[in-house]
Amino acid sequence: MPVIAVTGHLDLTPATARAVRAALDALLAARPAAELTGVSCLAPGADTLFADAVLARGARLVAVLPGPAYPDPQATAAERAAFERLRAAAHRVLVLPAPLLDPAAYVAANEELLRLADELIAVWDGGPGNGPGGTADMVAAARAAGLPVHVLWPPGSARTGG
Repeated sequence: MPVIAVTGHLDLTPATARAVRAALDALLAARPAAELTGVSCLAPGADTLFADAVLARGARLVAVLPGPAYPDPQATAAERAAFERLRAAAHRVLVLPAPLLDPAAYVAANEELLRLADELIAVWDGGPGNGPGGTADMVAAARAAGLPVHVLWPPGSARTGG
């Protein structure tokens, strides 16, 4: 039973989010829902799009949360509502013990995602990233571990942050 983890950018433009969701739907459609488990930290952007796509297929969702204070207190009301909806729909929720949501907490969450996963989907523009715990860091760790990595960055995609 394949377990697919996700990593990706938080700051997708609306058009990019629509294109990524379509690409996720197409990628997941090739897999029987009864044999699929998706693993996500339920962050805004790529993680949320992936979790919604997994649930829309009728597959299982496992949430890995970096710490009990997650999501970040600076999350918008819409981000917090999406997080709560997905957390409630998850088949399993793993809450890691990090007391602070710092880079180490996100690195630990990524390590748990990779421990559970058979492959990784990365919604990633290929950039160098923001350091430990970020998308580029996660892709490098997955490749170093020998996991297959599927990079999704549809033509014309952009981030709101740059």
